[in-house]
Amino acid sequence: MKQNYVAWGRVKNCMRELTAYGNARKAEIGADRVFDFSLGSPSAPVPKPVWEAMRQTLQRPDAHEKTPPEGLCELRAAVAEDLNRRFALGLDADEIQIVTGAAGGLAVCCQTLLHPGDEAIVLVPYFTEYRVFIEGAGGVTVEVPPQADMQPDLDALEASLTEKTRFVLVNTPNNPTGAILSAESLARLADILHRAGERWGKPVYLVSDEPYRELVYDTDAIPCVMSAYENTIICYSFSKSLSLPGERIGYLAVNPGCADHDALLASLRETALRLGYRAAPAMMQRALISCVGMTADLSIYRENRDLLYSMLTSLGYDCIYPEGAFYLFVKAPVEDAKAFSDSAKKYELLLVPSDDFGIRGYLRLAYCVPTETIRRSKPAFRALAEEYGLEAKPC
Repeated sequence: MKQNYVAWGRVKNCMRELTAYGNARKAEIGADRVFDFSLGSPSAPVPKPVWEAMRQTLQRPDAHEKTPPEGLCELRAAVAEDLNRRFALGLDADEIQIVTGAAGGLAVCCQTLLHPGDEAIVLVPYFTEYRVFIEGAGGVTVEVPPQADMQPDLDALEASLTEKTRFVLVNTPNNPTGAILSAESLARLADILHRAGERWGKPVYLVSDEPYRELVYDTDAIPCVMSAYENTIICYSFSKSLSLPGERIGYLAVNPGCADHDALLASLRETALRLGYRAAPAMMQRALISCVGMTADLSIYRENRDLLYSMLTSLGYDCIYPEGAFYLFVKAPVEDAKAFSDSAKKYELLLVPSDDFGIRGYLRLAYCVPTETIRRSKPAFRALAEEYGLEAKPC
């Protein structure tokens, strides 16, 4: 267990060091001369109706009163209604549990589903905290490398399943690549998990981490994971869709057709209490009842995606085209992405090496930054490209 926390500190220190370095450089030379693409913190303005709902909630005498551990019934009902309207899932309020963000929900899932030695499959590349949640619950993290285009290798996933596999964890749109699981991939994944469950006489669950679900740019909506497979638990956060990252508010949703449905719901709630998550923030629960289904103006991320992708590919960088989220995954021109990240600092570029995401040789760039920051960063990216001999494409 101690080793898990050492690993966690090592993973988080990389981003913390970049942030601390960036803050120091901004103080020294000015924020407008530092191009910080390290942190995935939403920058779109909070929607006015959400601000107004929070203001009105604060004027209520019950604004800060405790809520039931599973969350306010009104909010859970609003979440179920929104999901049913969009995806026709047949959920009711009892299948929704309000949690302290998607991270809190993932921690509850891992502690509920995993016993010591159980395996959880993650698709590489993956968000750094997954391993910590899994191994903190006594589980074993099984990594499945991607295909060259960063889409999941479902043949490799099927080969990785064992009788100890308790769940597969997916994240669509993906952090760090922005990739979206297609309906065809989800259908095949569901078939693989069905056959595995039949083979071993117990369900293999699918845990879907969905904080970026609304951040899609080339389609109206992404395929619904829960519609594809009945043994699915959704972990959702309002942090990205409503630009509320510091409020730590989200939910778990359990498919009505899930195996061991009643026992699973009861276990998720019991686990949350055992971990000390008595309830999600009460004021935000009350404020969000009228705001479920809203989003911030997310068009700024599409503009930034198009600008950054076009700019870097024209300079000779090899980039994975992101369909969603607000990250660009860039192939490092050398094997050691950390060394490339360090070189980028000479040009005041802060880029996260992909080692933290379970794969080597890439950089993650968070483009949830002011558009002008991207525009002003072009000379720095050009100088870095020239240093490594990248060939710019003719205009």
